[in-house]
Amino acid sequence: MMPPVHDPMNQDSHDPRDIPILTEEAEEADANLASLDVKAVHAALVTETLNLADSLLHRAAKDIEAALFERVFDQLRAQLPELVDRVLRERAAHAEHAAAGPKTDD
Repeated sequence: MMPPVHDPMNQDSHDPRDIPILTEEAEEADANLASLDVKAVHAALVTETLNLADSLLHRAAKDIEAALFERVFDQLRAQLPELVDRVLRERAAHAEHAAAGPKTDD
């Protein structure tokens, strides 16, 4: 019977002992590195890094916007009843004053 083949896409069969050792990966990559254009690799890394930073900043800005939006509405919810009560009292007082009409001393 053959031993089961490790499938890296199948998380159920993950064995922590299957983690590749970096020196093994580096030795295999040494042959490929000799043929790489260093300037092109550098440009690609810079581009990908800037794209990642841009994406992270946009996500952070959306998170901040959502937090501020929530805080504003929480404050509005807390302060609106008092504001409505104050405006209604002011308008009622103004209406009473207007209904009484001008005072004349004859």
